[in-house]
Amino acid sequence: MPGGGVYPMRAELRVGTNLTDIVAQKKITIRELGGCMGPIWSSYYGNCHSLLFMVDASNPTQLSASCVQLLGLLSAEELAEASVLILFNKIDLPCYMTIEEMKSLIRLPDLIACAKQSITTVEISARKGTGLSDVLRWLQDTHRTNG
Repeated sequence: MPGGGVYPMRAELRVGTNLTDIVAQKKITIRELGGCMGPIWSSYYGNCHSLLFMVDASNPTQLSASCVQLLGLLSAEELAEASVLILFNKIDLPCYMTIEEMKSLIRLPDLIACAKQSITTVEISARKGTGLSDVLRWLQDTHRTNG
């Protein structure tokens, strides 16, 4: 990324899988699998060192479905060693629940305490670029230690 900055991505509705390479201090390949691809997620566990799980913070009605998917990922034996970053995205949009209320509703502190994985959370706006430097730093730090 020019000048080491993080630039917001254009929001796109995606179906299927997408590969993206990020080159910072070393190359990191990111495979994006949308929520609708949940039935095939397990096909990609074998080569997964880190997991970024995105929650749409502007749509709390989807929170329970997101939590079920997250629990499935956290219980997968193949992902027991993966570091996990939960992204609360779209924090720039109005919502009738706060992020703290969402975290409480999915019992995030309990998930973090009981999970085999190291779990970190970050609040972002992919559209505006808010928090993306934190995501990049997490990726770099995680791949420096796991990599």
